[in-house]
Amino acid sequence: MGWNYKGLLSLLRKLKSAPNRELRILLLGLDNAGKTTILKSLASEDVTHITPTQGFNIKSVQSEGFKLNVWDIGGQRKIRPYWRNYFENTDVLIYVIDSADRKRFEETGVYIFTTLWDPYFCRYFPFLELAELLAEEKLCGVPLLVYANKQDLLNAAPASELAEGLNLPAILDRAWQIQACSALSGEGLKDGLDWVCKNIKRK
Repeated sequence: MGWNYKGLLSLLRKLKSAPNRELRILLLGLDNAGKTTILKSLASEDVTHITPTQGFNIKSVQSEGFKLNVWDIGGQRKIRPYWRNYFENTDVLIYVIDSADRKRFEETGVYIFTTLWDPYFCRYFPFLELAELLAEEKLCGVPLLVYANKQDLLNAAPASELAEGLNLPAILDRAWQIQACSALSGEGLKDGLDWVCKNIKRK
């Protein structure tokens, strides 16, 4: 009886000291979408002074028993061809959209309906960045979280409008979610991470 009790205590200690499960999160989007601000906000860092990401940033965030290693890759057009170097072993793809910058919606793929997910179409329209990502073999089946950022601005498109414009309901090969958020205030960011963790737990 005493041995079982000690064994139970030992097991509980191991469980308590066991490291959180680590996930590799890829954070992508066009330049100025707010990716780095989101990353810093999630890490509870100061977001008042943000400079454009020329390469990449990595930060670890604890959430729901997971250690989320978030890779923030620069979104400038000249950097985007190098995104594919970071696709390997990605557990979740987070794509950030500036909901207030309507002039660049088409560059992401918003309002391109029937052929958005056709990789052959993407070859001729290379600025449909999200469509290209979802057609990548190394990201096949990887859950997608879209952060509809800058919802604190008056001219921001609502998340429901972006979901329709991106034709997200047509995605059948992976779990997906669109989350309205504001990187500056932090509103909506935790809700997005909660979805990520719950979705991973189902796997």
